[in-house]
Amino acid sequence: MNKASLAQTIAERVGTSKKEAEEMVNTFVHIVMEQLQKNETVNIAGFGQFSAKTRAGRIGVNPQNPTEKITIPPVTVPKFKAGKALKDALKGKRVFTPPAAKIEEPVTPTTHF
Repeated sequence: MNKASLAQTIAERVGTSKKEAEEMVNTFVHIVMEQLQKNETVNIAGFGQFSAKTRAGRIGVNPQNPTEKITIPPVTVPKFKAGKALKDALKGKRVFTPPAAKIEEPVTPTTHF
């Protein structure tokens, strides 16, 4: 599934336009990226945790010249740790049932005497 098909699925299940669903997906991705850039974590209970981890620099070997040593600088990489509900769903221990689309009921005016 790619971003476009994810947005389409969200639009169908929530009952919104595909354009609005794409905006939701893009906003979610943008917020996660912003938080990771600030070295913050994003924890979605049951689903998982997004975080940023800095890998230490090290000395490596140039693959084109194995006798030459090169310095590999530290790098920050994204990390995802799956939550218990997601792990259980993948193991078949949990059946995921998506929430029903929220349908707003009309507001009935009330009169108080």
